[in-house]
Amino acid sequence: MIKTKKQGILIVISAPSGAGKGSVIQEMCKRDPNLWVSISATSRPMRSNDEEGKTYYFLNKSEFEQKIEENYFLEYAEYAGNYYGTPKKYIQEHLDQGEDVILEIEIVGAMNVKKRIPEALCIFIMPPSLQELKQRLENRGTDTKEKILERFKIAYKEINEVAKYNYVVINDKIETAADKVLSIIKAEKCRVDRIEEVALSNEEEYMHEMLIDDKTFSNEPLNINNTSN
Repeated sequence: MIKTKKQGILIVISAPSGAGKGSVIQEMCKRDPNLWVSISATSRPMRSNDEEGKTYYFLNKSEFEQKIEENYFLEYAEYAGNYYGTPKKYIQEHLDQGEDVILEIEIVGAMNVKKRIPEALCIFIMPPSLQELKQRLENRGTDTKEKILERFKIAYKEINEVAKYNYVVINDKIETAADKVLSIIKAEKCRVDRIEEVALSNEEEYMHEMLIDDKTFSNEPLNINNTSN
């Protein structure tokens, strides 16, 4: 039988601001209880819909920089004037328990993780169009026009980085995008390099020995030109 590795997969999911990666991840977690989402830390101000310890761990800039000095983060990056980082705490613990860990992080951070952990599965969530992305950013109602323009310019640059990822999924509909990402994860678990070993059970070993010792099996080569019945 095939014995797969007990350790979970580290999954890095990135997307331009407004592409809806958070909504896709929420939908995935509803369907797969084996997923665990790592909560990032950030120095950006809290929004009205944010909750400490659920959307982010919120630190001020000096606190974040202190954590950097303490080597607290697996990766960190600066995006649109704010720090974002992934605390190391708990990630290895959940992987060792066989859970698949999701890192919802920006592109710079994702590439830092990929350098340190090449086997990480990197997935990029793409908006259906730039027009749709602009509309989503405006519909948030949380940013000024200047901030929206800045995010849109960054998003345009980020989309050009998609080739650095293993997979890309277009989020035109949340449920469909979640289906695709979950299918990718299932497929990754079937990869040969994620198999720990191929082991024979006692019954399989017995059958193998029977086949080897069975004298009725001819050692003569097959003759495909033999037309006799």
